[in-house]
Amino acid sequence: MLRIAVPNKGTLSETAVQMLHEAGYATRRDSKELIVTDARNDVEFFYLRPRDIATYVGSGALDIGVTGRDLLLDSHSPALEVEALDFGGSTFRFAGPAGRFSSLDDLNGVRVATSYDTLVGDFLERNGVTAELVRLDGAVESAVRLGVADAVADVVSTGTTLRNQGLEIFGPVILESTGVLIAAREGIAGFETFQRRLQGVMVARRYVLIDYDLPAELLEKATAVTPGLESPTVSPLADTGWLAVRAMVPRKDMNNVMDELYEIGARAILVSPIHAARI
Repeated sequence: MLRIAVPNKGTLSETAVQMLHEAGYATRRDSKELIVTDARNDVEFFYLRPRDIATYVGSGALDIGVTGRDLLLDSHSPALEVEALDFGGSTFRFAGPAGRFSSLDDLNGVRVATSYDTLVGDFLERNGVTAELVRLDGAVESAVRLGVADAVADVVSTGTTLRNQGLEIFGPVILESTGVLIAAREGIAGFETFQRRLQGVMVARRYVLIDYDLPAELLEKATAVTPGLESPTVSPLADTGWLAVRAMVPRKDMNNVMDELYEIGARAILVSPIHAARI
């Protein structure tokens, strides 16, 4: 039975559980459940602290897991990153009092507060910077105001939280993180099926199906707009001068594609969601 680690809370948890549900796996109904056995799919899910998942998988206690790239790197776990999962994106940056820091070298000899001391320490070492790291479990952005540190290294989205604390971002990006699928080793029985299911969910989220009718002489122009993954499906209609076309298009582009097709001469343009896929 495949043993899989899943985040039990935090920003990664809800999306990871939803992805598993869409992939056809049993998920927990109560947040207090720590283990869910899915006998039909021959898998067992262990709900763990996101920060511990890479350690469990890297030790071989569990076969695979879903966690953040930041947590994987911060753990120094030997677990293998197999694939990015298109959710939980975050950017790690340095920030300090406005006007005090302008480059990475300015961190030499100062205190830097972070919840990811291993990750940040490795980054500073690679760049030849020596700083004193202050590990905090949360509210890192308050560390400078409270006198615990001179600068911080933290996740940044809009930067508003940092600016509210009188801090400004400086220096290079430390890491672009995302949710990732990790494995204890290569060649785990059942892993490929699990990975393929998650890939199917990602495809279903990225793409939609578009169907439309058009005069046969416009086919080349229309299929240039909707080439599909390999090739669009083309079928004759009862009216011999018309064709029906079906293709997958990126979800983010669907309205622009519909506009282009209409301008070309396509009609009865319909868009349908994809619930599952195997590509």
